[in-house]
Amino acid sequence: MKSAIRITLVGLAAGVFLPAPASAQFKNQGYLTDSQGAVVRAAGAGVCVRTSDWTPARAVAECDADLVKKPAAPKAAPAAPAAPAAKPAPKPAAKKAKPKMINVEEKIELQGMPFGKAEMTAENKADLDKFLAGLRKATKARAPVTFGAVIVTGHTDRIGSLKYNMKLSERRAVVVKDYLVSQGIDQKLIFWEGKGPKQPIPVTKFCDNKMKRKQLIDCLSPNRRVTVEIVGRAESLAKPKPAAKPAAKAKPKS
Repeated sequence: MKSAIRITLVGLAAGVFLPAPASAQFKNQGYLTDSQGAVVRAAGAGVCVRTSDWTPARAVAECDADLVKKPAAPKAAPAAPAAPAAKPAPKPAAKKAKPKMINVEEKIELQGMPFGKAEMTAENKADLDKFLAGLRKATKARAPVTFGAVIVTGHTDRIGSLKYNMKLSERRAVVVKDYLVSQGIDQKLIFWEGKGPKQPIPVTKFCDNKMKRKQLIDCLSPNRRVTVEIVGRAESLAKPKPAAKPAAKAKPKS
């Protein structure tokens, strides 16, 4: 009876499965394998032959891919933080154009000093103050003037001896020099001298020595003076003139 059952099982196996080597046997792996460990597949259908121990938990990918839990995809490595954008190189500072400098030469005559004295009149002082203020103030053409040299020259009329008048002219120059220093001018910049009666005002040539003394003194009053000359430098503030437009070409005559 046992022999007949064995024959029947063998016959079923031969008709349903691919022929397997004699050593093929059921292993507790869920699938029928041959001696080489390869899973046996049903003839014609190509499906794997499961054993009675098979459970979904024992499914393998080559036979039951749908039942096998796919391995989780490896997590992508976190992206490296982006490098901070390089700051653009700072633009080189534009070179500031050097200011255009101009030479300044100004002169004032402080006339009408008292006869025979080295004194400044109130009018002389007012005129000199106004003159200095104008140089120290900016104009449309220039910035305030930086003094380079101040030349003070004393003068007299022709009345009296040359020796006396030379001394008097020097004293007049010194009086004005001292006043300039009191107004904030560095005395190291001041040069002074006396010319006596050697440089008279042209108009006084009409003063006749035959005039009465008081009349002659009044006529020669412009010569009793001190000349103040300022030589310095200042930044030009004048706007450059726009470039001239090119002349339009004449249209050719038809």
